Amino acid sequence: MTIAVSSTRTIADLLLRAAQDHPGSGLLHQDATGPDGARLQRYPELLDEARRVLTGLRGRGLAPQDKVVLILERPQEFLPAFWACLLGGFVPVPMAPLGGDPERWAAQLGHVNTLLDRPLIVTTEALAVELPQVAGLGVTPLSGLYGAEPADLLHQAAPEDTALLVLTSGSTGNSKAVRLTHANLLASMAGKNGHHRLGPDDVCLNWVSFDHVAALLECHLLPLYAGATQLHVEAAVVLGEPLEFLRLVSRHGVTMTFTPNFLLGLLNASAGRLEETGPVDLSRLRHIISGGEAVVRTTGETFLRLFAPHGLRPDSLWPAFGMTETCAGSVYSQTFPAFDQGQEFANLGTPVEGLRLRVADEHDRELGEGETGELQLAGPMITPGYHNNEQATRDAFTADGWFRSGDLGRLDEGRLTLVGRSKDSVIVNGVNYFSHEIETLLEQLDGVARSYVAAFPTRAPGSDTEQLVVAFHPETADGDELALYRVLSAVRSGVVMHWGFRPALILPLPKDAFPKTSLGKIQRALMRKRLEAGAYDEVTRSVADLVLRRLGGYTPPEGGTERILAGIYAELFDTDPDRLSATANFFDLGGTSLDILRLRSMVAQRLGAHDLQIITVLMAPTVRELAARLGEDGAAVRPYDPIVPMQSTGTKTPLFCVHPGVGEVLVFVNLAKYFVGDRPFYALRARGFNPGEKPFESFEEMVATYVEAIRAKQPHGPYAVAGYSYGGAVAFEIAKVLEGQGERVDFVGSFNLPPHIKYRMNELDFVETAANLAFFLALIDKKQSLDLPGQLRHLSREEQLARFIDLAPKARLAELDLTLEKFTAWAALADGLTDLGRTYAPSGSVRSMSVFYAIPLRGTKEDWLNNELRRWDEHCPDVRYLDVPGEHYTLMGPNHVAVFQSILRAELDRALGDAD
Repeated sequence: MTIAVSSTRTIADLLLRAAQDHPGSGLLHQDATGPDGARLQRYPELLDEARRVLTGLRGRGLAPQDKVVLILERPQEFLPAFWACLLGGFVPVPMAPLGGDPERWAAQLGHVNTLLDRPLIVTTEALAVELPQVAGLGVTPLSGLYGAEPADLLHQAAPEDTALLVLTSGSTGNSKAVRLTHANLLASMAGKNGHHRLGPDDVCLNWVSFDHVAALLECHLLPLYAGATQLHVEAAVVLGEPLEFLRLVSRHGVTMTFTPNFLLGLLNASAGRLEETGPVDLSRLRHIISGGEAVVRTTGETFLRLFAPHGLRPDSLWPAFGMTETCAGSVYSQTFPAFDQGQEFANLGTPVEGLRLRVADEHDRELGEGETGELQLAGPMITPGYHNNEQATRDAFTADGWFRSGDLGRLDEGRLTLVGRSKDSVIVNGVNYFSHEIETLLEQLDGVARSYVAAFPTRAPGSDTEQLVVAFHPETADGDELALYRVLSAVRSGVVMHWGFRPALILPLPKDAFPKTSLGKIQRALMRKRLEAGAYDEVTRSVADLVLRRLGGYTPPEGGTERILAGIYAELFDTDPDRLSATANFFDLGGTSLDILRLRSMVAQRLGAHDLQIITVLMAPTVRELAARLGEDGAAVRPYDPIVPMQSTGTKTPLFCVHPGVGEVLVFVNLAKYFVGDRPFYALRARGFNPGEKPFESFEEMVATYVEAIRAKQPHGPYAVAGYSYGGAVAFEIAKVLEGQGERVDFVGSFNLPPHIKYRMNELDFVETAANLAFFLALIDKKQSLDLPGQLRHLSREEQLARFIDLAPKARLAELDLTLEKFTAWAALADGLTDLGRTYAPSGSVRSMSVFYAIPLRGTKEDWLNNELRRWDEHCPDVRYLDVPGEHYTLMGPNHVAVFQSILRAELDRALGDAD
């Protein structure tokens, strides 16, 4: 069916017109594991697919202006559903999943469900399984919406109708929904293309997810408006290998694309490797829009200079400004860097046609040329306000109708320059992080004074992105360096594990160093000014000296391998390489499980060591130790030692933690970091991972081996032992043996495991165990882990394991250095451990236990506690049950480990008080 369109009154008309006037253009799809080529979906095909989805949406009883939340991460899933909504008059709402944090995810979904008047949520079958239970949530998988026949009758919206709602990045449960009307979006497209001048011969590239307004409007609607072809790749393609961004530009003849400034810095650092995979031609690239964060002039100039030999035009970088409320890009600079000499940051140029700018004082009075004040905007592309939030809408506009951006700027001959923000947030690598969210997390840490935490940005001259500063008041005794160092480490770890980046500075300050308003609000902007004026220089130096002392002082690296490794460590942890000691410990510097993967990649590139094992980093974490391991004969066989020292500092009783059912101990890396300077943390790793090692033949042999190793490390008690999941039963047996030998065991911990495990073990045949292992390693998603065993059970073991590897993301396999052969060996080891558990029956007792319980794999937390975990009462006269956040697989994950460690450490201190 051909649908003719004679005028453009709504956004839906853009797709209809593109299908009619530009049937040869369309969407190029290439995912993270795709080949060099990309599949073209022409605009008529997109229209037909969207009309089929519309049939399904109408079958759900939706009416025009009903809201549809789209939790769809892949472009080829999101875009048909997005256009189905617009063709039917429904309002699409893009939303990104909050994976790995069920409680935060549930709070956000509950808020959105109320804010949007119980919308329909459309997602994939895999993500639907992972959605937390929220009362009244209506969810349907996209796969079930495809009707047999495309819808014929399309909705005719009015220009003033809401076309799109975009959720802001506010704190959980507090997001606003920005209304963008058809008229807003059409005015924005016309204005944008007055600068871009795109046409049917252009090719645009997008790698940003569609919950980001720039991806949806700048890189999808705009090329559609112009009849251009658009290439969409998943973010992992570029973030996994930044140079792929330019290789894609060359491969597909891209003429326009978008990226925040931080990617330019990554590209500059990797420029020498650009043509490793073949010649690169950037001559077709007319312009790169750079927004989301300030463009550093030197970064931009370096980018243009380094890639000029590959055909990059000297005027191809366009710093830009836009917000969700302005329909994304609305101010562009086409003269970079000519008009930016002598400035640290690029100016942002001039507004698109129809948009007006002014800079105003605190009374909304317009300021003159060159004066600094709040940037305010007016024009047809400005949002009319926020859905179901009249107060936020009133607060967003001045009495005379100008939109308040919250940014501080000035106008010089009509050209916009931003100089700061009146909002309390930090933008790192183009992502906005709210100060109060960071502060709220850090206030939960031991040794951090409540209401005396400030998170604010700074930017070193020439830096590619803003950096985070955390100031806090430590609740530690004066002169107690060890306690202060532990709190500094916990603060740093909390930020890294929750948000994925490190604070540039952590400042322990006295309470009177926190300026507060009469209402008790910390004045973060004033603290930033003081920092950049040098007020905290002495504190910065003292912290650096303390860290250096706690890391063992400075020992110069010797030999080429040590020096290269020291340089890698310095780069990973943003440290001065001249101060990086050969004795510096990877984990004491702040290394996480993610950093191990980065380390492996850098060691392979710079030292040619392509087989660095994760366990090697755990066993040899200092520069010197790791260099020695890299220099060993690869054929040498080390004797099996189950003990992996995750953290060896502190004077309190050591904690020994037993592996879960997969046998490996990487799961403890993030937890152990919080024990720095407190108590040693040792993990027990199963036998059978290394060449020549024979797996345990019985549960009793495993326990006896671990007891022997523990006593070799700590000859006499009091002891502290614990186990995660399967390891909880092993820890119980270890404690029994130690007590039977006349030793005191003051702490026995079970992390979410009941005493009777054989029932669960009997449910797990080989393919179930392999599926759990694959899920644990993030090779498959939760739905696949549930579905695949039944689908694969009829196959041979070899075929089952090959299927898991075939399904796994290639980038993840590369990160883990995991081949079919290695996965086969690991699955066999895990299955062997499972088999040992099938015959295990708990007996006897220990003096005391601490059982930490989280959301179970199935059933309710209350049933899990009362009907399963409380059976520990049969084996111990003194059991304490401690509620911890998260699910079974996430209780030690990035989003929950800060709270979990606090509960665990407090319980250890209670149980071991006399011993410590």
